Parts: sequence; structure tokens; C-alpha cells
Amino acid sequence: SFLPPEWYHYRFYFAILMIVFMIVLNLRGVKESVLFLTPIFLVFIITHLFVIVYAVVMHSFDLGATVNTTVVDFKSTTSTLGYLGTFLLLLRAYSMGAGTYTGIEAVSNGMAVLREPKVKTAKRTMTYMMVSLSLTVLGLMTAYVLYQAVPAAGKTLNAVLFEKVTAGWSPGLGKTFLFTIIISETALLFIAAQTGFIGGPRVLSNMALDRWFPTRFSMLSDRFVTQNGILLMGGAALVMLLISHGSITFLIVLYSINVFITFLLTQLGMVRHWWQVRAQEKNWIKKITINGTGLFLTVFILISMIVIKFGEGGWITLFITLALVLLAFAIRRHYMVTLKLLKRLNDLVQVANTAITSKKEEKKIECNSNDKTAVMFVNGFNGLGLHTLFNIFRLFGAIYKNYVFVHIGTIDAGNFKDREQLDKFKSDIKEEIEKYVNFVRRNGYYAESITEIGTDVVEESNAIASKILERFPSSVFFGGQLVFPKETFFSKLLHNYTVFAIQRTLYHKGIPFIILPIRVY
Repeated sequence: SFLPPEWYHYRFYFAILMIVFMIVLNLRGVKESVLFLTPIFLVFIITHLFVIVYAVVMHSFDLGATVNTTVVDFKSTTSTLGYLGTFLLLLRAYSMGAGTYTGIEAVSNGMAVLREPKVKTAKRTMTYMMVSLSLTVLGLMTAYVLYQAVPAAGKTLNAVLFEKVTAGWSPGLGKTFLFTIIISETALLFIAAQTGFIGGPRVLSNMALDRWFPTRFSMLSDRFVTQNGILLMGGAALVMLLISHGSITFLIVLYSINVFITFLLTQLGMVRHWWQVRAQEKNWIKKITINGTGLFLTVFILISMIVIKFGEGGWITLFITLALVLLAFAIRRHYMVTLKLLKRLNDLVQVANTAITSKKEEKKIECNSNDKTAVMFVNGFNGLGLHTLFNIFRLFGAIYKNYVFVHIGTIDAGNFKDREQLDKFKSDIKEEIEKYVNFVRRNGYYAESITEIGTDVVEESNAIASKILERFPSSVFFGGQLVFPKETFFSKLLHNYTVFAIQRTLYHKGIPFIILPIRVY
């Protein structure tokens, strides 16, 4: 707002430079980047709070007249546009301010890194945001009216307001204050962008856990995964900037429509949830009413926004969003097809179950922790795990006297809905892995199992490996790699990343890890 007009066309290149800067900043690590931006937020709060209080105090004797003028203006507007027209005008203004919801999304996406207890911390953060945002917006709008701030070419309305506030100050003090508050506002936009870089990889991780995105993105502890997520978010931002040629109108429409799509899905999901648990939840009517109201408002606002902005970039936004949705469905479909291919390996399961349930007495084997030990990472009692186990028998014979089976249950949207389902999930994976133990013991070897649950398989595997080595120092770790009939870029992207990520992590600690090929044809 205070730069020379001839510099205006450089804003496009400046935006590109800032995106690259944000990518580099986040590649250094989330904690460092957040600490770097914290003082900016404090300066923004202090300066804007001062402006609001200063405006109200300096015009305290004019408040009555201002209220009367506002009432007259509102009546004039409703008489000209009608109540429906006035409501639609307010609705349009509200939808264009959807950027204020960035913070709410950031808290939702970043719950995993919040301080314990996470839910209470998130609720408290949401409350602080709601109060501070409401007071800031209300205070600035009041200041606009008190100082009669009107739009000016090449300047934001805030810049116009700040110029009026500092008009009677000394030149040096006024310019310093203007520079400080405008810089804090500009920097706050970087903080808003930062929420995308922090929350983006976590959203991709959640999608990957449910097979809507390549599963390699589910392991946030893997440095390569986090880096790829940051590069993906930054690359997408650069592409959209280049496609739109930096059009603020298009980018705001793109953001606003997608924000309300996510809010619509969130409210719809909550309405569906309260309806499903109405038999167990006493206050379900109150809660479904709240979320139902939110659903109605978000649907109404989204439809209105699409209709109003369809020709200003709304159709492109819908096209891009639909393309991403179709891509997600294609990825999930591929995983479902692969699951059917893996079922061909499950013929061994029936044979193994027969051996386990036979009347043959299970041999009691004494454990010698110094013997050679094979540690197998498995994902349920299935053909993939049994093929890996039989390959160990075939290739290494009786070298390994001890077998340790490790099953890390991944918490996703399908099994993490309430405490009861989580306990059942723990019980199920324990029951599955014990089948391996019983099978190996019946074949004359010592065996035991370890189960854990979490959202990051690599991180859990790293912790478990250290504990196993303390007890079994002569351990060698094993995993299975899927080999498809025809290796494609798609299959390389979507499969076998987990086992290689575990191998890479353990190699850094000097722990041997052998990957055995498992053909699915």
C-alpha cells in the first residue's frame, strides 16, 4: 500500500520468491519455522489492539452519532436492495473473507503436535482464536466507521485507516508505526501460508492411512516423506500461481470454494456421526442441531459462492477439485485391486490354520536369547506374511532358533472412532499375530510376538527394534516386498515404500534388515 505504483507489476515475482523461501524454511524443520514466526504474530496483535482502542477513545464522544448514521445507512440499503439483496451482499462479503478460517484448519490438522491433553488444548486454542478473531474484526470495522475510511486505489482499507489514525502524529512516529503495522500484516500472510506447509503433509498422511493417497506419505517420521510433502505443497502453490498469473481474484475464489467444501464435508460427517450414535449419546439432538445448522449454512454459502463466482474462476476451481478427487479414487481403487491380488497368496493361510488347529501337541521350546533370531514384520496373518516366513525356512534352514513377529497396527479412519473400537483393534491384531507364534512353535522353534498401534509404522518399528536387540543381540530383521506381474511407475509409487523406509532407518543404526521378494502372480 505504501510502495511506488511502478513496483506493482513485480508482485508476481515477489510471490514466487516468497513461496520458495517458505519451502526452504519448512525443510529446516517445523519447530524452527514456528519459532521464527512467533514474534510477528505478537507484533500484529499489539499494533492492531492499539489501533482499535485508540480509535474508540479518540471518538468516544461521536459513538452515539455514528450509531445513528449506521442505522440510517442500513435502512437506506435495505430499501434499495431489499432484505434479500442486503443478505446476499453480506453473504458475498462473508464468503470472500473465508481466509480467516485458515487458523481453524491449522488447529484441526495439527492436533498431533499439540501439547497433551491434545483435545483440551485444541478446544482452548479454538476458543482463543474465536474470541480474538471476533474482537479484531469487530474493532476494525468500528474503526472504519469512526474514521470514515473508504476504499482508495492501490491501497487496502486497513492502510487507509492507519493513515487516518496517524495523520495528526509527528512524521517520524507516524511513518514508523505505519511501516511496523503493515509489515506485521504482510508477515501474517506468511504465517497463514505456513499453516499449509505444516498441516499439508499431515492431511496427506491421514489420506494415505485410508489409502486415498500413496501410503508412503503416511510416515511423517521419515525425513524423506516430510520433505516430499513440503515440496508437493510448495510445488502445487507455484503451479497455481503460474496458471493464474498471480490473479488475486481467482486465487481467493479457489481458496474460498475449497474451504467451504471441506467445511461442508466436516459438518456432514458430524451430522452422520451424531445420528449413528444417537442411542448412546444423551445430548445427540442438541449436537446434531448445531452441526445441522452449520451444514445448512455451509451448503447455502457454497452454492451461492459457486453461482456468483462461476465465471470469475469458479468453474476452474471445480474442475481442479474434481480432478484431485478422481485421482484419489483412482489411487484407492488401485489399492483395492492389489488387495484382491494378495488374496491369491492366502491359500497358505488355510494350510497354516490346519496345522495350528491340529491335535499335534505344541512343543515346549526353551528360549536362548543368544541364538540366532529372525525378526519378521507382518501385517496380519495372511499370505504375504506366510510366504515371507516360508522363504526364511527355505533359504536359511535351521539357522534361526528364535522367531519374533512384530505387528504394528495402523490407526486410520476405519478403526479409530471410539475407545471401544480401538480396544477391539488391539485385540484383533494380537489374535492375528499369535497364529504365527503357534505355527512356528509347532515346528520346533521358539517364537513370541510384539504388537503396537500407531499412525507411523517407521517410527514404531525403530523403537521396537532397539528393544528387541537388547533381548536378542543376534537378531536379523526381515520384511517382504511385493513383486507385480508388470512393474509400472504407478506400482512403484504406491507400494513397498514402508519396508524400504524401515530398512533405511535400521541401516542407519547398523541393524541388518533383509527384504525378501513376494510375487503376486
